[in-house]
Amino acid sequence: MTRVAAVDCGTNSIRLLVADADPTTGELVDLDRRMTIVRLGQGVDRTGRLAPEALQRTFAACREYAGIIKEHGAERLRFVATSASRDAENRDEFVRGVLDILGVEPEVISGDQEAEFSFTGATKELAGGDHLPEPYLVVDIGGGSTEFVVGDDQVRAARSVDIGCVRMTERHLVRDGVVSDPPSEEQVAAMRADIEAALDLAEETVPLREARTLVGLAGSVTTVSAIAQELPEYDPAAIHHSRVSRTRVREITEWLLRSTHAERAAVPSMHPGRVDVIAAGALVLLSIMERIGAEEVVVSEHDILDGIAWSVA
Repeated sequence: MTRVAAVDCGTNSIRLLVADADPTTGELVDLDRRMTIVRLGQGVDRTGRLAPEALQRTFAACREYAGIIKEHGAERLRFVATSASRDAENRDEFVRGVLDILGVEPEVISGDQEAEFSFTGATKELAGGDHLPEPYLVVDIGGGSTEFVVGDDQVRAARSVDIGCVRMTERHLVRDGVVSDPPSEEQVAAMRADIEAALDLAEETVPLREARTLVGLAGSVTTVSAIAQELPEYDPAAIHHSRVSRTRVREITEWLLRSTHAERAAVPSMHPGRVDVIAAGALVLLSIMERIGAEEVVVSEHDILDGIAWSVA
């Protein structure tokens, strides 16, 4: 067993996994798994730069994670940064800050690399199962981008497109600096058109409709599952490998798009940092399911973070 640490810094959240990995058995045993909403991508779509306050929130989380990694005595650490830091003009400032705190340089990976990590993390434990037919379509709905990967025991095709929940919210649902509560029909229609255009791009290189099992990753998808199950609190064990029908996803999405901030915040399984962006994330999921005709989505708590950990092990 090798004790490894993996950090995934995305547009909306930064996450840590410390685990013991056994490559011979394919077993990854969690020692500590946590997530902090830092909204690193705040305003990036508009300004092209990482905001000072967003950097400070991220660095504060890194300092907390540094203590946890040291406490567990991880032998290896890999820090991967995704969409927001890929797009920002001042990403060097981000890189220097992380290096000072954690002693490793964040790898600002490409969308294709991100997709491969997500696929490995989500499907490694599904291999050989006869209840989920291949090929899989793994969809990772992040804050700034969504990754599409089709494969079976290996990746066949992958594409990253810019339709994350934060980016869609900031682009379509914000007026005068405030998230519309709830959005107008025109705003929702514009967001839907943007998502459909991105799906057209994804289909140019990824055969989305060939997939026989849709696997959904990341906070927007897991939160939809928690709402569908009416969980009294966020419960990863209940969410992992749960299945949500397209009809239920549509009902939840329509409710989120017509609800107020207070109504969404009152959902017991809703993380406070997702209240303003969950409607956009749910609409991305619904649009994908409608595009490929998926009757259900299999929800996975294992994703890019697990893929990063395996790459270290």
